[in-house]
Amino acid sequence: MILKNELPAGILSALGLTTNDEIYYSVPYDITASGLYQKDAWLVVTKDRLVAYENGAVKKEYDICGLLDVKSENGVSCGVLYVVPKVTGEAEVVVRFSAHHLARFAYVARGCRLLISGSDERVKSEEYEKICPKCGRALPGTRECPHCAKKQKGLSSEIIDLARPYKLQFAGILVLMLLSSLVTILHPEVQKYLVDNILTDPNGTFGAAGLCLILMFAISMASAVINVLKNYSCSKLGTIVSTDLRQKLYGKIQTLSLSFIDERKPGDLMNRVLRDTMRVSDFMAGPFCNLFTVLIILISVVVYMLVLDWKLALLSFVFIPVSIGIAVFFRHNIHRRFHMQRKKEDKINSNLRDVLSGMSVVKSYGKEYDESVRFNEAADSYALTQRRNETFFAILFPIMQFLMGVGVYMITFFGGKSILHGEKTIGELMQFVSYTTMMYSYFGWLSNLPRHLMNLVTSVERISDVMNQEPRIADSAKAVKHRVQGDVEFKDVTFGYKTYEPVLEHVDLKVRQGEMIGLVGASGTGKSTMINLIMHLYDVNDGEILIDGINIKDIKTADYHSQIGVVLQETFLFSGTILNNIKFAKRDATVEEVIRAAKMANAHDFILKTPDGYNTYVGEKGHNLSGGERQRIAIARAILNDPRILILDEATASLDTESEYLIQTALQRLTDGKTTFAIAHRLSTLKNADRLVVIDGHRIAEVGTHNELMEKKGIYYGLVTAQLEMQGTKTDDTEARDA
Repeated sequence: MILKNELPAGILSALGLTTNDEIYYSVPYDITASGLYQKDAWLVVTKDRLVAYENGAVKKEYDICGLLDVKSENGVSCGVLYVVPKVTGEAEVVVRFSAHHLARFAYVARGCRLLISGSDERVKSEEYEKICPKCGRALPGTRECPHCAKKQKGLSSEIIDLARPYKLQFAGILVLMLLSSLVTILHPEVQKYLVDNILTDPNGTFGAAGLCLILMFAISMASAVINVLKNYSCSKLGTIVSTDLRQKLYGKIQTLSLSFIDERKPGDLMNRVLRDTMRVSDFMAGPFCNLFTVLIILISVVVYMLVLDWKLALLSFVFIPVSIGIAVFFRHNIHRRFHMQRKKEDKINSNLRDVLSGMSVVKSYGKEYDESVRFNEAADSYALTQRRNETFFAILFPIMQFLMGVGVYMITFFGGKSILHGEKTIGELMQFVSYTTMMYSYFGWLSNLPRHLMNLVTSVERISDVMNQEPRIADSAKAVKHRVQGDVEFKDVTFGYKTYEPVLEHVDLKVRQGEMIGLVGASGTGKSTMINLIMHLYDVNDGEILIDGINIKDIKTADYHSQIGVVLQETFLFSGTILNNIKFAKRDATVEEVIRAAKMANAHDFILKTPDGYNTYVGEKGHNLSGGERQRIAIARAILNDPRILILDEATASLDTESEYLIQTALQRLTDGKTTFAIAHRLSTLKNADRLVVIDGHRIAEVGTHNELMEKKGIYYGLVTAQLEMQGTKTDDTEARDA
């Protein structure tokens, strides 16, 4: 999302800005104080000033140093930015803006607060723009505007880049297309010779007629063989291209940061990997297979018709410009229709995936009917869009074909008069009519091409949108492999999934090698966020995280992740065998290593009781195993890699007493000598941690052992006593300390 737009000419002088006034943020707003829409209104923020400009003049101006706060508030389909001056201490409205600027002004408000605090940090946004800032068109779920991107580099360059690795295959197909064009054009010429020189000639013989028929049959056979080879080659190439694209696209998604995945619906990404790549294959096997053949034949036929009889040729061309004009006129409309249909398809796929994944929840609440209604609404919306598109095409293209077909009747009429006047032979007219019919047929085929081409364009744009993404977490040029020892340090770390909404602010924490840290706090305070940062799933917005004194950004990501073990509350198991699920962390592990890890995780005994032991197949997410069994497999998976840093996020929550005991025993073996960060639902499970870190108000509020924090009677004490009261336990200080 753009936070520093290029200002229109003249505004800088009107604002009285000098060369020393560096602009931090410049964003448009579009609602007046009376609630009307307006244009050419801007909010400009420098290091020292906040200025609102509209109607050619400065509306409001504030000194940054004279403000206590700047906030952005959301309303109904609109928002308000207001400031709190130090002089009055009361909020004053600065500007109003429509809904599509809500996130933008939230970022700017955050940036202004940083300036007020004396920080020079600039807030950055990784969010997509909803509307193209250049042309004003709504963006179809892509980072770049397709319309503006075409002007800059052209669609042809993207398609050429797509085709470049397959030059030899394309060259072979092009030769087949040339041969197919040649035999197609040759057929009417032989037909003309048969009629004029043999059938209507008194001296013509049966043998000569037979030779012509044999030649025509040979041409037809050659055409059939060439077309079979051409279709086979195009289908094969289309399959290769789509397979390569699918693999590259999936590989690219794997390299992209988790934040990119979070921003997209699963159905959207699945469609791009499966459906969009398949549409590229369909285009190769269908329209592309005949595209150059049609163009070559069409150009040849037009030239030949002009040579044979330019008057009749021009007569046959009368309706073609009309058809082409219609196709060009509706080109953008067709593009928009396909984008809309694709978005509806993404939505219905995401809906279906959510329901199938959460079917147990749906059935538990008896919401089968409600979900069916919700899915049917999405399906009806998709069907309505599809029906409108098909109706549009079903009306448009027959009209275009009819307009072109009228020319055949005109050629037959005027050509017939030429025969009656002795100006043409029957064979010449038959040849001309054949070429005219061929021309109209291929123009009719071309009239359908925009539909196929826009389908391809839409898919290529969506594929390119992902392929052109850069991972937000990438190894720097100086990144090195490092054998992790286990020292972890947070130095003035600030982070928010959206930078204008920090989840953690100014966090400082030093953790020694082998130390166990319990993370404690109410829901939403940032415990899981700290773990995500330690796992380097996200980069901090400010400050740094040090591993053994090295900035985490300077350690190769793959190498670092290979030295981390993770056990989460919601254990994810892949469809496959128990053996493969444990080996996920270390693909080259031996069976002996897997069994050793399973024994340490207290999983070996129950695995042996399954039908096929370690080769027992577990379904998606391990649904045919109990929660405790899944958790022990996850612990075995973490043990197998011998991690130096261990993450435990509610690893024993929602388990029965026996399962919890087995898992706690396994975790004690797992955490021995390893730097451990643990979040637990039951605070009593953290009392043996070396230190407890209490997070509150986006910051670290308390640090100490269980007994130290209980004696302090602060936030942790309140959390423990509240939990004991919920369990119906007496809460005197002695029992609370022993809890």
